Amino acid sequence: MEHTKTLYSETFDSKYGPITVEGPLLPDQLSRYTFDEGLNAFRPPAKQFEALQSIADFKEGRIVIARNQDNIIGYVTFLHPDPLERWSEGNMEDLIELGAIEVIPKFRGFRVGSRLLQISMQDEYMENYIIISNEYYWHWDLKGTHLSIWDYRKVMEKMMAAGGLTPAPTDDPEIISHPANCLMVRIGKHVPQESVEQFDHLRFLTRHQYRKARGE
Repeated sequence: MEHTKTLYSETFDSKYGPITVEGPLLPDQLSRYTFDEGLNAFRPPAKQFEALQSIADFKEGRIVIARNQDNIIGYVTFLHPDPLERWSEGNMEDLIELGAIEVIPKFRGFRVGSRLLQISMQDEYMENYIIISNEYYWHWDLKGTHLSIWDYRKVMEKMMAAGGLTPAPTDDPEIISHPANCLMVRIGKHVPQESVEQFDHLRFLTRHQYRKARGE
């Protein structure tokens, strides 16, 4: 499967000046910008910026950013699932994961997250992918937003819907460990039925493994 990346861009106004959402970017394009110190949800900003440039270099890796002038204030990542996750079983070339999405607090309220996802899906090539996002409440900024778990989930679902991702059932142990957690999924219109069936098997892998163990 050949992975292609077509650059898309959109600029809109905010009270802090224009915000440009663009991507997917290559490592050398990312290196032209600074990475805001407020982007620290997953690891120290400098380390996270290095990680983004590494992902951008993967053949399937996609980094879409939001920037204020030359300062990156938000981003979303797409790449193949971690080898330690159930989603990597079968090595599906047409399955990618929304690994992280982050926007600094100052620029929340301008639909930056939704715009990141909308720009990401403008590329027709994304229709060749099953896109997943594992949403765990312990990754959510409940403290910074002052939202309850359930109110945050509503906001998250609305944002994900901007990119066409909707909740889907699964028996993944981490997802079902708390009722607020969920698996978000978008199946591209060019994904073959055999890939959809393989993905459905992965969604309920625990059930299939149990049945196999029982000889059913």
